[in-house]
Amino acid sequence: MVTIKDIAKLAGVSHTTVSRALNDSPLIPEGTKQRIREIAASVNYTPNFNAKSLVLARSFHVGLFFSTLDKGTTSGFFHETVTGALSVIKDRYHLIVNAIDSYGGAYGSVTPQSFDGIIVMSQSHADESFIRYVWEKRIPLAVINRRAEPLPVVNVLSDDEAGVFRAVEHLIGAGHRRIAILEGKTGFQSSQNRKNGYLRAMAKHGLDVPQPYQVAGDFDLESGYIGMQQLLACDPLPTAVFCSGDELAVGAMKAARSRGLSVPGDISIAGFDDNAFSAFVSPALTTVKRPVVSMGRLAAEGLLRALAERRQTVETIRVPTELIVRESVGPAPTP
Repeated sequence: MVTIKDIAKLAGVSHTTVSRALNDSPLIPEGTKQRIREIAASVNYTPNFNAKSLVLARSFHVGLFFSTLDKGTTSGFFHETVTGALSVIKDRYHLIVNAIDSYGGAYGSVTPQSFDGIIVMSQSHADESFIRYVWEKRIPLAVINRRAEPLPVVNVLSDDEAGVFRAVEHLIGAGHRRIAILEGKTGFQSSQNRKNGYLRAMAKHGLDVPQPYQVAGDFDLESGYIGMQQLLACDPLPTAVFCSGDELAVGAMKAARSRGLSVPGDISIAGFDDNAFSAFVSPALTTVKRPVVSMGRLAAEGLLRALAERRQTVETIRVPTELIVRESVGPAPTP
C-alpha cells in the first residue's frame, strides 16, 4: 500500500509537506501542491482516513444536510447539490448526507468530533436551530439557499426572486394578463422568494392577482396536477401559469391536457429549476435555470477554505439565475 512517506521520497520533500499539500494547506505553494497531487495520482495513492483521524484528531467527515429528504426535495435537486459538493470534496473527506428533520431537534450526535465541517442546503426557516447549533459548536459551516442571519458563515444564495420576476415579465410580454401561480412547498424560503418575484412583476404591470389564482403545491408532479385542476376550475381561466418548480409544471401540463387544452395554444406554462427533463418534455418547458450544481460547488469550496484556515470564514456568494425560453409559452389566446 502506497503511503505519504513513499510520495515524499518520490517528490523529494518531507512527509509533512506531502500531508499539508494533500490537505490543501495554504502554507504550501500551489505549484508544489499540484506536483504532489500528480505524483499521488500516478501511484494510485488512497488516503487512510482512519489513520489520519487518529493522528490528527479529525474525523475527515463533511456533512451535507438537507432540510428534509422527504417531500419538498426533488431527486434532481438532491442529485445536483450532491454532485456540486462532491466535485470539490472528492476524496479529501467522506461526504455524509442526511436530513435535519431526521434528528427531531436532538442534535447531540453532531459534534466537532463527528464532523470536520458541515454544508446545509437550507430550505426552511425551521433549520435555524440546527444552523445555530452547528455554529455554536464551532464546526465550520456553509449555508446554501437561505441567508443564515445574523451568523457569520459562508452563504451561497441564488436570485430566485429576480429569476421569477423575469419569467413573469416574459409571460406579460407575450400578452398574458390573467397569470396564476402554482407555489412550492409551504414554509420553504425558496417558495416564498419565487412567489415574491411573481407578485412583484404583477404589481409592476398593474395586474390583479385573485386569491384563487394562488395555489400551494409541494414541488412534485402530483401536486402540480392537483393544483392545476384547481386553477382550471377558476372563472375566468388563467391564460398562463407560473409554476415554482419544473415537476409542478409537468404535472400542470398533464392536467391541462386531460381537460382537452393545448399548451401553449390554450394556456401557457413556465417553470423553475431547468431540470434534466425540462428540454425533453413536449412542449419543451420555458423555465428559470438555477445553477444548483454551482451552488453546491461554491459552498464546498468555501467550507474547504474554512477548514484549511482552521477558522470559520465569512462570505456571501450570489449566483445568478437565467431565463430559458422554450416552447411552453406562447401568445395569449384571443378572446
